[in-house]
Amino acid sequence: MKRAPNVAAGYSSVCQSAVAATWLVIMAGKAGKQRRSGAEQPQDDEQQPLQAVLIADSFNRRFFPISKDQPRALLPLANVCMIDYTLEFLTSTGVQETFVFCCWMSNKIKDHLLNSKWCRPTSPNTVHIITSDLYRSLGDVLRDVDAKSLVRSDFVLVYGDVVSNIDLSQALQEHRLRRKVEKNISVMTMMFKESSPGHRTRCDEDDIIVAVDSKSKRVLHYQRTQGLKKLQFPMNIFHSGSDEFEIRHDLLDCHISICSPQVAQLFTDNFDYQTRNDFVRGILVNEEILGNQIHMYVSKDGYGARVSNLLMYDSVSSDLIRRWVYPITPEANFADAEGRSCTHSRHNVYREPGVSLGHGSLMEENVLIGRNTVIGAKCSISNTVIGADCVIGDGVVLDRAYIWNNVRIGSGVTVCQSLICDGVEVKDGVTLNEQCVLAYDVVVGPSISLPEGTVVSMHHPDEEDEADDDEFLSDDNDVALNKDKTKQKAFSPAEVGSEGRGYLWKTSSLDDTEDDVLAQCIWGLVLKPDTDSETESEASEGSQDAGSRPMSPDLDDVRVFQNEVLGTLQRGLEENIGCDNLVLEINSLKYAYNISLKEVMQVLTRVVLEFPFQQQGAQISPAQYSALLLPLLKKWAPVFKNYVKREQDHMDCLASLEEVFLEHDSQWPALVKVLMTMYELDILEEDTIMRWFSQKVTTEKSRQLRKNQGLLKFIQWLQEAEESSEGDE
Repeated sequence: MKRAPNVAAGYSSVCQSAVAATWLVIMAGKAGKQRRSGAEQPQDDEQQPLQAVLIADSFNRRFFPISKDQPRALLPLANVCMIDYTLEFLTSTGVQETFVFCCWMSNKIKDHLLNSKWCRPTSPNTVHIITSDLYRSLGDVLRDVDAKSLVRSDFVLVYGDVVSNIDLSQALQEHRLRRKVEKNISVMTMMFKESSPGHRTRCDEDDIIVAVDSKSKRVLHYQRTQGLKKLQFPMNIFHSGSDEFEIRHDLLDCHISICSPQVAQLFTDNFDYQTRNDFVRGILVNEEILGNQIHMYVSKDGYGARVSNLLMYDSVSSDLIRRWVYPITPEANFADAEGRSCTHSRHNVYREPGVSLGHGSLMEENVLIGRNTVIGAKCSISNTVIGADCVIGDGVVLDRAYIWNNVRIGSGVTVCQSLICDGVEVKDGVTLNEQCVLAYDVVVGPSISLPEGTVVSMHHPDEEDEADDDEFLSDDNDVALNKDKTKQKAFSPAEVGSEGRGYLWKTSSLDDTEDDVLAQCIWGLVLKPDTDSETESEASEGSQDAGSRPMSPDLDDVRVFQNEVLGTLQRGLEENIGCDNLVLEINSLKYAYNISLKEVMQVLTRVVLEFPFQQQGAQISPAQYSALLLPLLKKWAPVFKNYVKREQDHMDCLASLEEVFLEHDSQWPALVKVLMTMYELDILEEDTIMRWFSQKVTTEKSRQLRKNQGLLKFIQWLQEAEESSEGDE
C-alpha cells in the first residue's frame, strides 16, 4: 500500500506501523508543529494542545440508500456538509488538533477536507485524516487511537454529524480539576443540553434518563427510555454514598464527550466495548472494581444535536434556518466556501448570489435558496432549503422540503416534508407526500402521487440481498459495480411514473416486503409499546435497551440474561455489528450469568421472535409481523447456527418457538413463514420439524396450533419432499 508522505516530524513511527490503514496528515498553522520527543518534559493538560477524535462514519445503514452514493458526513445540511459543522464547533471551542477517522467512501471525505479551509496554513486546527477499511465501530477506532498513541492528554470525542455551538471551556476546566483532585478517577465527562421531553430536537430513539449525584455531577445511572412504560433503577445507586442525587428526564444527549487518555486504553482492555453506550454501561457497572467514574456537564444556553436520522435532519435544518445555532448561521459562510455568501432578510429568508424568483412567487418564512437557482412564477415556498443550480417550475408548492443541488422540478409539483437529492428530476404534476425520499439521479413522474414514506433510488433493493453483511463497509468500487447490475433491471411506471427512473425501496405502510425495516430506519425508529398487554411488567423488562443493566434483584439470572441479549441484538441492528461479534458478546453474557447452552438457545429464539413486538407492539397483524421478522432471521442466521447444532438443540429451539406462538395466538398465520424461513436458512432440519410436530402434546392449545392449515400443508410438503428424495436414492 502506498503511504502518504509524512509531513509532520515525530509521527514517522506511527505511519510505519500502519499496515491496514493509510494516514494522511494535514498540517495547518503553528498548532501542528508540536513535536513528540522523549526528551521533552511532561506538560500539564492545560499546556497541552486540546485534541479531538472525530468519527466521520456512522457504522450503520441508517441513511441508506442515500449514503450508498455519499457518506453521511458529507451530506448537505442547510447547503453545508455535516462534517464542516462539527469541525467548526471543535475549532471554535479551542481544539487545536483533530484526528478524523473514516472508512466508508473515505476518499470523498479526504478530498473534501483537502479542499476546505481546514487545510489552509491559517487554520488554527491541525487535521489528521486516518482511513481504514477495517474499522467496524467506535471501539475499533479508539483501539487504533490507543495502538498509535495519538492522544497525549484529554480529548474531545464526537461524531461527524454533530451540530453544536456549545462552549466546552467550563466543562473542560471542571473535567481537568476532577482528574487532578481525584487522581484521574474521572475518565469521561458527557455533555447534555437541558431540553424538555417531547422537544423536536430530542430524538425519540435516543431519549434518556440519567441519575446523577447532585454535588459532584457523577453519573450513577444512564438508560435509554425508548419504548419503555416502566423505568427501573439498580439498587446500588441508592447506596452510592451520595447525600443527594437527581433523576433527570429533561436532558438531550449532545453526543459530545470529554475523554481522558484512559478511555482509549479501556476500549483496548475491553474488546466487547463497541459503542459509547457499551463503554458507559461497563464503567457504571464495574465502577467499584475498576475505580473509574463518568461525570456530566449540562449546558443551559448552547445548542447540540446529532443528525442520526431524517427526522433529526429536519429538526436541525430548521434550527439552523431559525438561527438557534448562532453564530453558525447560513449568511455567516463559516465554511468559507466560494460563492456561498448570502443575504438574510425578514422572516429568515436567505438568498445566495444568482437566485431568480418568478412573478407572484412567495417565500413565506424560514427559506434558504442556493446560488444560481431559478424559481418559476406563482410558487409558494416555506420552511424549505434549496441547493445550488436548481430549476423550479411554475405553481410549485414547497413546505418543509429539502432539495439538494442540480435538481429539476416541473410545474404544478407539491412537496411536503420530503428530501430530494442531487441530480433528481421531478416531472410536472407530481405530489410528494410526507417523508418521501428521492435519492441521487432519480426521475419521477409525470402526474403521479408518491405515498407517504416512499423512498426511490437508482440502486435496486435486491443489491442488499446480493451483497454480504459488510457491503456497506467495502471499497468505493463496489458502488460502481452495483450500478452496473442496476442497469439490467427495468423500472416500474406504476411506481415512478411513465417517464420515471428509479426503484421503490419502501412505503410507509407495512406489507409483506422485507424492506419495511429500512422504511422505519431512515426517518427514525419509533418503538410503540403495547398498551393493552396483560403482561405489562414483562414487556417493560423485556424492552430494556442495550444501555440498561439488571434493574431489580428479584429478576432471576435467565430473565436478566434475556434483557441483555435483547439489548445486544438491538445495538447490533442499529450499529450493524457482525454476527461473529454478536456471538462473542452473547457468550460473554452466558458466562457472566452462568447460563447453560440450552437456555442461551431458548432465550435467543424468544428474543428474536418477539423483536417485532418490541418495535411495533403486540397488536400488529401477521403480515406485519412476518415483514419485520423474516429479514432479522436472515440477518442473524449465523448466530442461531452457532447454538442450534445437535438434534436436541433443534427440538429445544422448536419448543421455544412454540411457546412464543402459544402466547401470541393472533400470529399463528405467520408460523408457517417463520418455519419455512428457518428451514431454508438451515437453522432447522426437516426431520426435527416433523418430529416436533408429531410429538405428544399435553395442552389443548398446542393441539389447536398443530391443526393450523398452513402448518399442516408445510408438514405435508416436507413429508413429500423427504419421500421424493428417498425415491431418487
